[in-house]
Amino acid sequence: MEVKLWNDKREREMYENFADLFAIVKTTEKLEKAYVRDIVSSQVYETECLKLIAQFKTLTSSLKDSIPSIERFVETYKMDCPSALNRLLVSGVPATVEHRTSASASTATSAATVAECVQHFITAMDSLKLNMVAVDQVHPLLSDLSASLNKLNILPPDYEGKVKMKEWIGKLSKMGAADELTEQQARQLHFDLESSYNSFMAALPSAGN
Repeated sequence: MEVKLWNDKREREMYENFADLFAIVKTTEKLEKAYVRDIVSSQVYETECLKLIAQFKTLTSSLKDSIPSIERFVETYKMDCPSALNRLLVSGVPATVEHRTSASASTATSAATVAECVQHFITAMDSLKLNMVAVDQVHPLLSDLSASLNKLNILPPDYEGKVKMKEWIGKLSKMGAADELTEQQARQLHFDLESSYNSFMAALPSAGN
């Protein structure tokens, strides 16, 4: 006999979000342990950790009414994940970024800004996948991303992300708020975001130099 956990679509979505949150916390705990035990490289750890942190922030922001306390959620589902809670709730950035920032305090490289950039990249790409293509939806996302990128001095002057975001913001500024990107434009923007994100991640390992 099949037992349903939900009565309607809204409840189903809530439980699916709970499952996603559970998975993010558990995965972060395993990643932290793998990094400490030197099972994964610093670069792989940082890339995956930044993604998890960004996903965690995006998901918890949408669940703040359903889950006012992450600690209570972890306790309710008997999750023993102290390292994940420290990384996701207390630190907010990968251990590698923390170490680089503390070792290079004189630079303008900020651990918080790096994490902020990653979150803006992922939010923008996810929004396009959800077909949020109106100008008044896309423009603020790209503006936030561009502002965060401009805070970092670890990126080369000709970094494609800055150039492409400036070009897209210019295009959107000439359109009406209610106008929407065409399917081709949305696809190109997603491609540019993904390409810029990959270039951004490639630049991070040299941040401490």
